[in-house]
Order: sequence, then C-alpha cells, then structure tokens
Amino acid sequence: MINRRFLRVKVLQAVYAYLESGEDFVENGVKHLLESIDKMHELFVWQLSFLVETKRFAENRIEENKRKNFPTQEDLNPNLRYVQNRVLTALENNRDLRREEESLKINWSDHQDIIRNYYNMMRNTPEYTEYMSDSADNFEHDKKFIVKMITNYFAELELLQDFYEEKSIFFVDDYHLVSSMLVKFFTDIKASFNETSTLPTIYKTEKDIINEDKEFVKNLFREVIKNNDEYGKLVGENTSNWEKERVCVMDMIILKLALTEFCRFPYIPVKVTMNEYIEISKYFSTPKSKIFVNGILDRMSKKLMNENVIVKKGIGLLDS
Repeated sequence: MINRRFLRVKVLQAVYAYLESGEDFVENGVKHLLESIDKMHELFVWQLSFLVETKRFAENRIEENKRKNFPTQEDLNPNLRYVQNRVLTALENNRDLRREEESLKINWSDHQDIIRNYYNMMRNTPEYTEYMSDSADNFEHDKKFIVKMITNYFAELELLQDFYEEKSIFFVDDYHLVSSMLVKFFTDIKASFNETSTLPTIYKTEKDIINEDKEFVKNLFREVIKNNDEYGKLVGENTSNWEKERVCVMDMIILKLALTEFCRFPYIPVKVTMNEYIEISKYFSTPKSKIFVNGILDRMSKKLMNENVIVKKGIGLLDS
C-alpha cells in the first residue's frame, strides 16, 4: 500500500487546487483527488517499468558489442553486474508488474531514445563506476545503487519528464513525489521479493472503515473544506501579528489539514499528525516552514486538548 504521507500530500495538493479554482461543489474536488491518486500510482508503475527497461537495454547493448566485427576484450567479457542486478531482475520477473504494464499498455519499444539517454548518463556517474567495481555483490548493494540513482539524478531527467508530460498533466505534478515513493519502495524491498510478490497498492483496506485509506482521504478533504473558514480563524487566533504575516498559502493549508486531523479524526494520534505535517512542510512550503509549522501546531494542540476540543479514542491515544 502507498504510505499515508503520500496520500496526505495528495489531499494537500487537491485542497490547494480546489481553493484556488473557486470551485463550490466539494464532490468535484473529491473526484479530482481520487483521480490524481490513481494517476500517481500509474506513474509509479511506469517508473518501475522504466528501470526494468534500462536493464534490458543494457543486455541488448552487450549482445550487440559481442557481434562487432572486431570486438574488444571488454566486449567479449563484459561486466554483467548491472544486467544481473537482483532487484531489477526480480521486478522483471514479477507477475504483478507485468499485469500492471499490460493494463496500462506500457511499451518502451518506440521510446528507446529515452532509455538510451538515461543509460548513457548513468554509465558516466561516479555511483555507477563504484557500483560496477565494488567488491560487495549482494541484494543490499544492488538496491542501494538504484536508490542512489533515483535520489541523485531522477530530478534531472528532462527527456523522461517531457515524455510523461505528454502522457498526463498529473504525471508532471507527481513526478518528484513518485520519485520519493520509489526511494521508499527500493529502500524497503526485501531479498524475498520474487515473481509472486505483490506491488504496493494504492490504499490500505480494512474491515474497520475507520482505517480504510480511501475513506481517509475523502473525509480529510471534505472536512478541511467544510471547516476551512473556522480553522483559518483558529490559526489567526493562535498566532501573533508577526506570525500571521509569515503564514503563506501552503503553510495555512498544512495547518488546516493538521487541525482537521486533530479535531475530526479521533483515531489518529496527535503526535502522528504533527510529525506527518511537519515533514510535509519541508518539501511543500518555504525553507523555514518546518520550524514555524512545528511551533504553531504544538501550541494549538496543547490549547485545544486543554479545552477538550481534541478528543482521541482508543488504546494509546488518550495521552498522545
């Protein structure tokens, strides 16, 4: 399943878009939110497929070099570490990924220029040189290399981003978010991942509706829009005039989302909500927002708990 932090980010983006558009029918916003989450998952699958395709491209390049009229010793005895990368091999053989690729009609055959561009760039990086020559040769080493490439270089892949822009406007908006999802996926992947393993789903589903992710995102969006004015006023009442001037649009929405979880979601601990939105503020607001959001949420959570506005239920939540 997709980490709830990514779902919170999607709600943040959807609330911003809804308020900026002047839309006055909440369910249209909900529909757009769910569509954007579906598209985020699609891009995640596309990016997994892209990485597998780079492995296939490397294999083809090795075979072509062997068939040269005058192959070099390196052509005849190539370093196979990348094409034998255990993580990419496991993904290539994974049935769930194949099903997703077929469903989305993913095919890179007409876009080998994009694959070649990445492959050539990758081979010229110090990370690749180190990976191909390192004495370590195991699953952990293989996945760490992929994480390094995503972290250090995916933001610069303009040709790939242009390709995705033609596919969907949602892909453009979510490219960097999905890169973060990929980093988490590859960081967490186990050596036991094989052809029968399942890829992360969009939502966690539980018999208990309270814990069901799809309901969570819909209700979070509806509640923050419903209480938008009230929570805006509440933020204003709990900030000084100097602080009010610092509240940018994105900070305000982050604070309103946190207040919504404080007051309308009794089964989510206050500490969880605070940690999530403080982390989100690092990436979706100003450089100093983390400290600012942390201070305001800490102040408001204590005040609202003292006033019994925040009431949490369940074991372990009462003092959270």
